[in-house]
Amino acid sequence: MIIATDALVITAVTAAAHLTRFGLNTASVVELGGFQTHTLYVSVVIAVAWMLALGLYKSRDARIVGIGIDEYKRVVSASAMLLALVALFCFVLNIDISRGFFALALPTGLIGLLTARWGLRQWLTRQRDHGHCLSRVIVLGKPNAVRYVVSQIEKKSGAAYKVVGVALTGADRPGSFTQAGQIFKVVGDERSVVDAVASVDADAVVVAGPVKGGARYIQRLGWQLEQSSTELILTTGLTNVAGPRIHSRPVEGLPLMHVELPQYSGAKHAVKRIFDAVAAAAALVALLPVFIVLAVLIKRDSPGPVIFRQERVGRGGEKFSMLKFRSMVETAEDDLAGLLELNEGAGVLFKMQHDPRVTGVGRWMRKYSLDELPQFWNVLKGDMSLVGPRPPLQREVDKYRHKVLRRLYIKPGLTGMWQINGRSELNWRDSVRLDLYYVENWSLAGDLIIIWRTAKMLVKPVGAY
Repeated sequence: MIIATDALVITAVTAAAHLTRFGLNTASVVELGGFQTHTLYVSVVIAVAWMLALGLYKSRDARIVGIGIDEYKRVVSASAMLLALVALFCFVLNIDISRGFFALALPTGLIGLLTARWGLRQWLTRQRDHGHCLSRVIVLGKPNAVRYVVSQIEKKSGAAYKVVGVALTGADRPGSFTQAGQIFKVVGDERSVVDAVASVDADAVVVAGPVKGGARYIQRLGWQLEQSSTELILTTGLTNVAGPRIHSRPVEGLPLMHVELPQYSGAKHAVKRIFDAVAAAAALVALLPVFIVLAVLIKRDSPGPVIFRQERVGRGGEKFSMLKFRSMVETAEDDLAGLLELNEGAGVLFKMQHDPRVTGVGRWMRKYSLDELPQFWNVLKGDMSLVGPRPPLQREVDKYRHKVLRRLYIKPGLTGMWQINGRSELNWRDSVRLDLYYVENWSLAGDLIIIWRTAKMLVKPVGAY
């Protein structure tokens, strides 16, 4: 399906660019190293080269299709590489192809390819939600390690796996294995897992953590699984490290795994700051009419200022005044002490689904996150970023321990992993895990995905109150 949609998009945009630039003139030619050739042939060659580039960059690899942003990044990289090579080729051979052709074909084609991939991903996600298009796997390892891997796979349908059985190492093993209320069949152990593959029709074996026999056992297991074309998948234990930070490099048969260190300064952060400033300025101008309407509604609904200012903790522990549209009564801070026993929030957070301090207008503003729009000003000033961890209060930071302080390594965000994964419905551990994952693995492409998912959440809000 991906090959077909890629071909359809590329054919359509190159044909449109050709007709726009050269029309139906069958005599249209270009100079090619002293020879003349028809422009139609050049368009066909570019289209074929584009298809090949997408293949060379493995943008259709089954291991990345439908999961994460790597698929999109490879499509962009392949298209950019094609543009660079065509430009160099035309310069070296002195080929006179209109710049208007490329200005139309490549940007339009890239948007078309990304849109088509996104559409196919939505279809694939719906299929996986119904249990289709999933790789059937057996998870092998010690009970605790198996329990963790199974829980992570079952938590996200995007993992593309369906656990059809577990193989527990050790002599004593029950006939069934329970995880979060789900019962999984124990199909064997480290000695019989290969036979179990055929009995449950598994596509892969996931080795969860270290197993008895170490590397030699893994090597023998791989040889045995070769006969049935079953994949062997190893977990690394690097639970907060994203794929782009992991690179393998064999040295004389020794597989080495390189893990890039997180970057908290430098060129990437400069680009992030420029993007934040431009986007925040544009948003403030575009949303000015909305600001005026909300200000009038807030003022008419209850006494008090339109803008609520609250001290929050930013990058490196620096404090700043965060802006929000006032969604509570003017005495909200004073009333908090009497409500602490009714806290429904996670960990150090205070949340109440039916907080009596919230005003009528404030209730629907909070539901659709409209009360947070003034934070675009904080982003423009540089106190916050468009995407980042949730900006904490000082009383929350005072209760942080050990690794949780890493949330302060980068600027807090107007939106982030917390906001697009359930917000107030998340427990404290998951909130911290998501924020720390973002801190160590953020990228500009990832930020754009989070912003897109945030826009979708505003239409169908979850966990906002």
